[in-house]
Amino acid sequence: MPAIAEIPSTALPHPARHGTDLPTCPVCADTMIAAEASAYLSDNVIGHLWSCDTCGYGFVTKHVIVRRIACN
Repeated sequence: MPAIAEIPSTALPHPARHGTDLPTCPVCADTMIAAEASAYLSDNVIGHLWSCDTCGYGFVTKHVIVRRIACN
């Protein structure tokens, strides 16, 4: 059974180009394409479960959603 660790996401000052914000495995450095599962943890936090296809290591990332309200 692979170990699971929590790795916080990093906030980017501007949106990244497609493909540059994909997580990499902390054990073997393989790039991951899609989360195995995702869930709302609270109103503005989403957790993603990642599992590396190469080495089997699993970890969770958490992302805070920032909602911007536009005024007309």
